[in-house]
Amino acid sequence: QVQLVESGGGLVQPGGSLRLSCAASRSIFSIDAMGWYRQAPGKQCELVARIRSGGSTNYADSVKGRFAISRDNAKNTVSLQMNSLKPEDTAVYYCNLDGRESRFSAYESYWGQGTQVTVSS
Repeated sequence: QVQLVESGGGLVQPGGSLRLSCAASRSIFSIDAMGWYRQAPGKQCELVARIRSGGSTNYADSVKGRFAISRDNAKNTVSLQMNSLKPEDTAVYYCNLDGRESRFSAYESYWGQGTQVTVSS
């Protein structure tokens, strides 16, 4: 079973920056997309940013111009550079991978355990 390991969360002041990283625990036969979601207390989980295998990206309107997603296909990793952070960015951030573990596997969606990002002075 593929596991996604996240790192980089923490406490930062408003206007600061953080970089989240996520790595798959084993090689993946085929990856369609990787991305980041977040869930704030009392709110639904929402897409933050996503990058497809061809490199196309999409972002939540609330983070456009501040966050940047990148991916290393060879290493099966995805990163999220977060700049100009705001208190409303406070949430647990989850890494997501959509793909097939092997040529014999079904298409699945994998999730990380989540990393806390807190933006506060």
